[in-house]
Amino acid sequence: MSAPSAPAAGHEASRAQLRLRSIAWALAAGGSALLLGLPLGVEPALRAGGCGFFYGLLAFHLQRVDPDDGHLQAGLVGAVCGIHSLGLPPLSPWPVATPVAAGLAQVAPTVMMELVRAWLPLIGAALVLHGSQALSRILAARPQAVRRP
Repeated sequence: MSAPSAPAAGHEASRAQLRLRSIAWALAAGGSALLLGLPLGVEPALRAGGCGFFYGLLAFHLQRVDPDDGHLQAGLVGAVCGIHSLGLPPLSPWPVATPVAAGLAQVAPTVMMELVRAWLPLIGAALVLHGSQALSRILAARPQAVRRP
């Protein structure tokens, strides 16, 4: 019985490159979300940056699995925004003494605006990440002129 062979050097190099690209995506998305969230305050920016970091990790691996499925990409953005929303403090107290319709009319505008403000950094990070990826593909596919001496 022979000893198990060591993995090929090329295979290990490609895995190392994939790990670095995964971390780069995560840092790009997290940094973008953090910067886009700074106008909302430090705490919201840090929350958005953390969610953006995990969005970048998930987006990279989803891109490797099925790069042409835009619905999955949009669903991932929605899922991360939803997870981010779960960590938010209560946005507006529910008026207990009022009827449901009147309470909803009173609370809904505040809650919706706060959720939109919370989601904007994450949505912006997704646009920055995928826009930079699309730009790099366009630049890589552009024909290069051959210079002659």
